[in-house]
Amino acid sequence: MSASISTPFGHAIPPAPRHSVTVHMPGWEIVEKFGSDPASVLATLENVYPRMRPHKDIADLAAAVLERISADETQACLLFSSLQSSRECVEFSTSDRRDNGADKKPVPPDQITIRAFSAVDRFFAVVFPRDKLGTVAGFWSTPGAGVSSRFAEANLKRLAKLTELPRPTSENIRPGFESVAHQEIRQRIVQHLKRSSLTPRDQPRPTADDVYLFQTGMASIYKPHTYMLRRNPGTTVLFGMAFMNTPTVFEEFGPGFAFFGNGTDDDLRDLEEFLQTERDNHRRVQAIWAEFPSNPLLVTPDLTRLRALANKYDVVLAIDDTIGSWANIDITYVADMLVTSLTKSFNGYADAIAGSVILNPASRKYHELKTLFDKYYVPELYIDDAEVIDQNSRDYIPRTLKLNNNASAVVQYLQSRAEDPASAVHRVHYPSVNPSGVHYKEFMRPDKISGYGCLFSVELEDLPTTMAFYDNLNVHKGPHLGAPFTLAFAYTMCAYKSKLDWAARYGMKPTQIRISAGLEETETLVEDFRVAVEAADKVKRDNAARLID
Repeated sequence: MSASISTPFGHAIPPAPRHSVTVHMPGWEIVEKFGSDPASVLATLENVYPRMRPHKDIADLAAAVLERISADETQACLLFSSLQSSRECVEFSTSDRRDNGADKKPVPPDQITIRAFSAVDRFFAVVFPRDKLGTVAGFWSTPGAGVSSRFAEANLKRLAKLTELPRPTSENIRPGFESVAHQEIRQRIVQHLKRSSLTPRDQPRPTADDVYLFQTGMASIYKPHTYMLRRNPGTTVLFGMAFMNTPTVFEEFGPGFAFFGNGTDDDLRDLEEFLQTERDNHRRVQAIWAEFPSNPLLVTPDLTRLRALANKYDVVLAIDDTIGSWANIDITYVADMLVTSLTKSFNGYADAIAGSVILNPASRKYHELKTLFDKYYVPELYIDDAEVIDQNSRDYIPRTLKLNNNASAVVQYLQSRAEDPASAVHRVHYPSVNPSGVHYKEFMRPDKISGYGCLFSVELEDLPTTMAFYDNLNVHKGPHLGAPFTLAFAYTMCAYKSKLDWAARYGMKPTQIRISAGLEETETLVEDFRVAVEAADKVKRDNAARLID
């Protein structure tokens, strides 16, 4: 068994660098509290994922901006590196769609403004009344288009040079965020795509010019979504479950959203009926999005059938392969657009955030998408972040191999317990054991490196056994995946406690714990899980004995 976790609640997980994206939230009571009132827990955290709340460096730079313009305590601001993202923030905040009929209202247009500044870099502040933060903050947390903590750190070091600039009127004034590191990342991605490729030899393959880098993983979804909306607004389809912010993007930005959340064969039939109905009524569907496999239950969609439907109904097929990961799967030639959160296993050290989009030159949608990206893409991945990701991603392949092996070993143990009626383990969700895993295996790279990824979920019998498992599992607790350390996260309880009935329609239960395997010694990690399972099994036995008595 590994040494007991000693990281304090609310702190970044060791080695906890300045720009860590992790936080340790141990204890089932915290799960319950976070699910009921996330804001109350976030307020107590020393460190947090940057989209959930601005990093301290970002908050300090924002405070310096407010001081520079002599704003009083009733004002607040959010920071962006481009005029495009700043304008989108204002459009979001002033939209009538921000009226939730309860505690949020749109910001009056005359109360929100964009101002330009420079210290080391040019950036933009969206300034608004502090009492409207609850409305405006939605743009920070969901699209992920704000400045990074390294951007803020660099500009804080030159705070004496902070000056306000005339606000440009054209979005052609863009950040000059291009460096050798950006070029190296794009080239490295292309090289990974070539390894043991399944792409037919007669098809053109992506080059570095087809790889676009973004400041966050969510921005790599949000930005292309808005590019397509600018050209031909239409309904967006999400097939299968996805990370919680993804459906929020599609709901809040765009004219329509259709959700087929189970990702099953029945959903495929329903999707085809929907697409045909939309065509018959001359309504446009602009894109089908899916995760491969999905978060948090690792359901893998039938990508071959999705591709056929996208072709038949002339729809863009966009796939998020973050969980599957390039090292394990090759789906580039099937998708029109491949999106990936580089924050996860590609960067791998939980200390930098970024995303990427790869356009498929063999796609019939390539020229349409390429034109949109050439027109609207703004390079907002900061140079300092690119340099860190360039360095960290150099061992992406050996790390992936270890992550795969650790996840597989733990899953194998947990699956053996799930097959024992005496155990509190009810089910394991992972491509190697899920029925939908056949669709995953179809796209695995044919070599010894590829595996089933680092992420899985374990489902316990009931809440008492779930609590015992969670509290006795000697790993760090919190969101994120693809890190050097194993993380457990009560995904459904934290994300959907207020709508568990809705979540249950898509197979998500409060008795499921999502696990991201880390780089620990395999035998030690399996032992840590054995201890947690035995604690859960004991609760099951004790409860059964009380019923007999």
